[in-house]
Amino acid sequence: MTGTRQGSEVKALDRSALGAGERAGFDAMKQSPVRIVQIGEGNFLRGFVDWMVHEMRKQGNYDGAIAVSQPRPSGKPKLDQLAAQDGLYTLVVRGIEQGAPVERVERIAVFGEFIDPYTQWEAFLALAEQPELEVLVSNTTEAGLTYQFTESSLDKPAISYPAKVAALLYRRFVAFNGDPDKGLLLLPCELIEGNGDELKRCVLQHSADWELPEPFVAWVSEHNRFLNSLVDRIVTGYPGEEAEQWRERLGYEDKLLSSAEPYYLWAIEGEAELESKLPLQASGLGVVWTDDLRPYQLRKVRILNGAHTLMTPISLLHGISEVRPALEDAELGAFVRDAVKLEIIPSLASEMEPSVTMAYAADVFERFENPYNRHRLHDIAMNSISKFRARLLPSLEGYISAHDGKLPERIVKALAHLLRLYKVQLVDEQFVGRRFDGSSYTVRDDRAALDLLADAWGRYETGALDRKQLVEELLGSALLWNKPLNEIPGLTDAIVGQLNEMKEESA
Repeated sequence: MTGTRQGSEVKALDRSALGAGERAGFDAMKQSPVRIVQIGEGNFLRGFVDWMVHEMRKQGNYDGAIAVSQPRPSGKPKLDQLAAQDGLYTLVVRGIEQGAPVERVERIAVFGEFIDPYTQWEAFLALAEQPELEVLVSNTTEAGLTYQFTESSLDKPAISYPAKVAALLYRRFVAFNGDPDKGLLLLPCELIEGNGDELKRCVLQHSADWELPEPFVAWVSEHNRFLNSLVDRIVTGYPGEEAEQWRERLGYEDKLLSSAEPYYLWAIEGEAELESKLPLQASGLGVVWTDDLRPYQLRKVRILNGAHTLMTPISLLHGISEVRPALEDAELGAFVRDAVKLEIIPSLASEMEPSVTMAYAADVFERFENPYNRHRLHDIAMNSISKFRARLLPSLEGYISAHDGKLPERIVKALAHLLRLYKVQLVDEQFVGRRFDGSSYTVRDDRAALDLLADAWGRYETGALDRKQLVEELLGSALLWNKPLNEIPGLTDAIVGQLNEMKEESA
């Protein structure tokens, strides 16, 4: 790879940093029609779907570009950075592949347009009028793929992701007079079971709320494909501790450089004929078209993501900031492995053969120990409430059901530490907590959930609630868990016991 320098300064990555061959490919991409709308500007999609689109283009199997938009107002700085770099970024794939270390470095060029829906709502909706548009992909986290009542957003920006999709589809329906051939293929990558079904449900609910015409509702249901899918790749984002080395090596500054493991899988619940729109398998990519996504979904969300969510609050409160050091810690590493082996996998026994789940778990821990992955627990901790709800709560309930009411002690401990992690106060529009040693951290989650948790912990601190009342209130919140967890026999007392055992070194 070649870079470009100006004097002694390292130039920022943009089109001018490309060699002649790459520049020709970049220019061809910019001339390509927008075939994909992407809602999500973050590391994961750039290290997964966008990389796949780049691979399809490289092989001459795809002639489309992506219009990218952020799902939340807070994503605007990253969207602006993408635009400043002409949509270019570097992806570093590092790890162990078939027993040998590998490293692949590539500049990705797939973004044709950058649209901030909060300041460019009309431009966002106008994407629907492009006849070549075929696909919508997203990753807005589990918290993003939820229904939130929204006033009609046909002429003003929608905050929620499903409301954005409803408005976009309505504009397309009107623009093409309900043409059955202009329906879209929708591929949400959020890690919830039935993500395509849930997106469709939310879109139809918004359509009802906005009293949109019945022919539109029928068009959405009959001529748009909301596919359930499962994504599996660890994308760790910008390797900040190696920034200087990468600047020297690449010869340019890339503020959006991301790193990912070699392993990846995209399982999509749909027929292989959809390759005509996205020739993924034809490009040699690790994509499975299947009529039953559930086995892929269960093992990934409950084991890989469940292990992440289980270790995160305990690690962060003890000052451990990355996945690999957490597993290398003698006590915590054994705790996480035992939780997977003795509590999470047994909760899946009625769904999958233990031999299958144990083999998958072994692969997961090998991936976690990838020496090139610097997977930050602070990133994993984002939206931890909804992540626990999707990833660990089913294991907790499944274990109880399979063990005559016995609680899974390790998952319970993780839940107690999660509640303690959310012992926060609002400071300068950030929710700030304190580790056991007194050092501070920030928590990123749904604002309503954070307000509720901060208020409850605040009343506990002033003596308005005792510890058991605090736990009863938090476990009983439908906002947090969608169901009253304080009705699970013994759970409240078990959480109180865990909180009592936590060693606070500083107030």
